[in-house]
Amino acid sequence: MPEVIKIDNSSVGLRIDKWIKINLIKIPQSLIEKDLRKGRIKVNNRKVKSSYKLNKLDKIYLFNFSYKNFIKSKKVFVPKDTIIKEAEKNIIENNTDFIVINKKSGLPVQGGTKIKENIINVLSNSQYFENAQPYIVHRLDKDTSGVLIIAKNRNTAQQLTSLFRIRKIHKTYLALSFGHIDKNKDKIDNNLVRFEGNKKILERAITHYQKIDSNKNFTLFKLKPITGRKHQIRKHLTDLKCPIVGDKKYFIKKQNKNNNLMLHAYELKFILNNKRYTFKASIPDYFRSFLIKNNLKQKDF
Repeated sequence: MPEVIKIDNSSVGLRIDKWIKINLIKIPQSLIEKDLRKGRIKVNNRKVKSSYKLNKLDKIYLFNFSYKNFIKSKKVFVPKDTIIKEAEKNIIENNTDFIVINKKSGLPVQGGTKIKENIINVLSNSQYFENAQPYIVHRLDKDTSGVLIIAKNRNTAQQLTSLFRIRKIHKTYLALSFGHIDKNKDKIDNNLVRFEGNKKILERAITHYQKIDSNKNFTLFKLKPITGRKHQIRKHLTDLKCPIVGDKKYFIKKQNKNNNLMLHAYELKFILNNKRYTFKASIPDYFRSFLIKNNLKQKDF
């Protein structure tokens, strides 16, 4: 008989390979993919690929009995009331189908190996989800602030996920970068590299950008990503030789006293059930202070 595990709410949206590393044992990606391919690990008793994203009612079947020794007993993390209240103050929109929140920098969307505090966990314990389940429909990097939508039911989650996939949700970001660029407006269209195990994958990425303001040291950009590749804006601005201030992953040569990533999801526009929505998230105080200190435009944000 296989070991059967019903996933918890914090695992919704996680890739199966990431779930294994978080909840079972850290093993090489190649071994996870082999066990999935051989059917030693299944979801709902069916074979899935490592990229499969878990849903609310999924059950994981472990046919490799050696895994049973590594199943971790997870302690439920309940965030402090102060953290919940702080998140609730950042709610931009609340209706029966979804909420929109101005996510703070440093707060991940969902949990991980060493991550306890996250948006999903915090909102699950808030008044806005007393009678609902939070569903992830898109993500922002941990250090990126700004507009984030969380669905309250499966139907809305599927609708919003589809809109993101077919690029019917229009995103606008603000980024403060080192360096200067001559063009006021242009498009970046190239291939970005990512890896699945040892496999190298090229993905086309498109970002429209507009220079809002600049001085001899910094440039303030407004960006509209057409595709949704991982770290797309951070990589594209680095390609332009205008790396984002505070980006410690793609630009570590220039030391900077500011610890915050100056990338903010400013606006989302979409149509859902024949209703048009536009949501804007004001920039964080540290972002605004940096603009003021360096005499850059900030009044419109």
